[in-house]
Amino acid sequence: MTTAEIPALSLQSVTKIYPGVTALDNLCIDFRRGEVHVLLGENGAGKSTLVAMLAGLQMPDEGTLVRNGTPQEIASPARALALGIGTVFQHSMLVPSLTVAENIALGDRWYKRPNLAAIVARMAETCALIGVAPNPHAIVGTLSLGEQQQVEIVRALMRGTELLILDEATAMLTPQGAAALGGLMRRLAQRGLAVLFITHKINEALAFGDRISVLRRGRLAGQIPPSHLRQTHDPAHITADIIRLMFGATPQTATPPPPPPAPNAGRTLQILALAAAADSPAIDLSVAAGEIVGIAGIDGNGQKHFAEALAGQRPIHAGRILLDGTAIETLSIGARHQRGLRYVTDDRLGEGTVTNFPLTLNLLLKDVGAPPFWHRGIERPARIDAHAKSLIDAFDVRTPSIDTPIGKLSGGNIQKAVLARELSGPARAVIFAKPTYGLDVQNIRATRARIRAAAASGLAVILISTDLDEIIELSHRIAVMSAGRLVGIVDNTPSARHSVGEMMSGLAA
Repeated sequence: MTTAEIPALSLQSVTKIYPGVTALDNLCIDFRRGEVHVLLGENGAGKSTLVAMLAGLQMPDEGTLVRNGTPQEIASPARALALGIGTVFQHSMLVPSLTVAENIALGDRWYKRPNLAAIVARMAETCALIGVAPNPHAIVGTLSLGEQQQVEIVRALMRGTELLILDEATAMLTPQGAAALGGLMRRLAQRGLAVLFITHKINEALAFGDRISVLRRGRLAGQIPPSHLRQTHDPAHITADIIRLMFGATPQTATPPPPPPAPNAGRTLQILALAAAADSPAIDLSVAAGEIVGIAGIDGNGQKHFAEALAGQRPIHAGRILLDGTAIETLSIGARHQRGLRYVTDDRLGEGTVTNFPLTLNLLLKDVGAPPFWHRGIERPARIDAHAKSLIDAFDVRTPSIDTPIGKLSGGNIQKAVLARELSGPARAVIFAKPTYGLDVQNIRATRARIRAAAASGLAVILISTDLDEIIELSHRIAVMSAGRLVGIVDNTPSARHSVGEMMSGLAA
């Protein structure tokens, strides 16, 4: 193998394990000079862990990273830069109050005043080579997102980058900005750089990539080499292959979705032209008694804002929320809870509980001061304790005592307590936001069983999850959210996985 044929970077049997999660599993992959290598994968596939590892923010538990044929440890961001690995993250790492030239100077020798004139001259040379022209004297905060990305790329190249990593670099760009970035990646590859472009949009992968790799659950699910991309004249065929690799086929052993609600089931929860802000898309959705509507999508596309607007934690700009035919959009969080609208947040520690409060009070957080647990402002400890004991038994919460601070329990038992609180009493509709995130297999199964049971008891359920397998397993209908709007909704039929995958990847609306 000649020097030119040696990959710029190789991952050889790399594994990274976090508590309860194998983020990367025996991953083997090469990144070559002169290629735009696109990495695709849904949430939780391992993309972020891989980027963090290459940027020197994480170390592998097993396996080897080989740079230009030599095994290396990338133990810090400084070491990554020294090895010629530059990373442009999804969110800008520039200081908005400094000029472009001053940002490029950051990270240089701290004991020496930067020579801004020399930096501007070098910057002009680099910009001329790759065909961009950011103003070195402009304040970064006044630049567009696309211009800020150009600055970060120029900074990386001026530091001797040979492998450039672009992490979800088009997520905040307009279509025109994304196309401009694609052209820049092509010019960089033609100059001999290895470019790693992480995205979840298949159309961008096909438009910009020379090679496409797909991660699924920390493993390399498959790869489409340059020869296949260039010789195949049927993009639909490649797209179908990519969707299959990203989202998989429906497992034969998967639990079938629950039976649909009765045809005459009433619409318990109705969301009519709901907009969280003046510039937010309007959302229309209805959920019947006994129905589970799953909301799929790449994380960060407005799911949390939507859930918080329904629960009353975020004010809305327009629209109506009807629960059993009664408008509740003007009610407080507590009033909505009392009417039967419940919200299981994805932040069980920071938002769903008060960690230093005892379990007894956490099971009553939304009923503090209310009868029968308080009478005329006076706490009734016996009733509070009896309530806690009944829920602990019913939901199998493992705790040393009912007075144990909830923050001392395991994640699975904290989630059980949150479910006990939200599913007890006169519940009518429940919003679950990533309810199994961070749980072990046993608690995932238990939580999913609780969601099924909630629907079976007649509750209307909205299930927001970034785990498509979970959505497929539990939902009657599946909606996809992108950029704050519902781009489509389908019945959970055998073809739903493919349809949802297309909508999540920006291929269908």
